[in-house]
Amino acid sequence: MDTTTGNMIAVPPGRITLSDRRTQRSWPVELAPYELSAHPVTQEQYARVTGLRPSASQGDELPVEGVSWWDAVRFCNALSAHEGLTSAYQLDGDGIEWDASADGYRLPTEAEWEHACRAGTTGPRYGPLDDIAWYRANSRERIHAVGGKRPNPWGFHDMLGNAWDWCWDIYDAEVYGAYRVLRGGGWFDEHWSCRASARRRSHPTFRVDDVGFRVARSR
Repeated sequence: MDTTTGNMIAVPPGRITLSDRRTQRSWPVELAPYELSAHPVTQEQYARVTGLRPSASQGDELPVEGVSWWDAVRFCNALSAHEGLTSAYQLDGDGIEWDASADGYRLPTEAEWEHACRAGTTGPRYGPLDDIAWYRANSRERIHAVGGKRPNPWGFHDMLGNAWDWCWDIYDAEVYGAYRVLRGGGWFDEHWSCRASARRRSHPTFRVDDVGFRVARSR
């Protein structure tokens, strides 16, 4: 149990096939074991590390939102420093390098995210959507506290719905430049966005009230 992030769940190694509906492309990824936080970083956790509360809707147990990709990677480094771990990211102005050997916190890759989301299941979702996710049809158009819906078979909450998760990966450098990957769907999204394979993209400086993140660690 980590005092700042809540439970970090050990994820087994595996192989996942990612796909993109826009390009009709698919590609396999082999994954080493890693750890991922059981739920998105909450506003209380974010404030404890950074002293900031950027979210539009305020509540300690709500997912932190209104955070950019850059905010998320800086949080990872701050949390690593807070716990005496080696920072995963080396920042230099607008540049960033990921030290894969570091034991500190980082964003999951989108392959890691989808592997953890599926948790051994093969369908578009790991359960009936109303049971596992806050989305447009049941959220009353607001974000909700983490952990309020049924977890997936590996114990992860809110992988689908509530708030999108920033991932490490660049979406498509040739077409969209620096845009990074978002996964999972949010409280304002229709059901078709809340699928294990759904991909969204946004600029790493983008901030909005349905995008947050969760943290990972290499093992």
